[in-house]
Amino acid sequence: MSDQSRYEPLEKTAFFEDGRSARPPVEGTVARGQLRVDDHLYLGKVDGVVVDTFPFTVTSEILQRGRERYDIHCAACHDRVGNGRGMVVQRGFRQPSSLHTDRLREAKVGYFYDVITNGFGVMASYSDKLSSDDRWAIVAYIRALQLSQQAKIGDVPENEREKLLKPKP
Repeated sequence: MSDQSRYEPLEKTAFFEDGRSARPPVEGTVARGQLRVDDHLYLGKVDGVVVDTFPFTVTSEILQRGRERYDIHCAACHDRVGNGRGMVVQRGFRQPSSLHTDRLREAKVGYFYDVITNGFGVMASYSDKLSSDDRWAIVAYIRALQLSQQAKIGDVPENEREKLLKPKP
């Protein structure tokens, strides 16, 4: 037992018919915790149709996380309020669409999730940089940005309106 034979990674062997010592995973094997059966959460679609609902309840913590992730990954191109005039655009990179156009304000939330996941035009995919939960948090924050840029005083809860209407000293 103290002197067992073993193979180095990718070492040749005559033991297996294909000559490889490293065995391929069994077809259909899914790594623990990697089974993605919730299409709403992982694809932004249900039965192949883009969704207009979030896969979880959006809370202030999720919006805060979305803002943080947006500022890190999106603001360089889209700027902090989503107008598409970020710092890289100011340096000559192609300007993305404003998130405040009618087309994008009317777009379903699953559309934004899909664009963040798969990329669009010159925008690269962020699926390897952001978890699906973070991508959804960014989508929630984009919706908040869109609302904020079109807000009217009547949209603000009454108990918060007084703060906005008070003159600053």
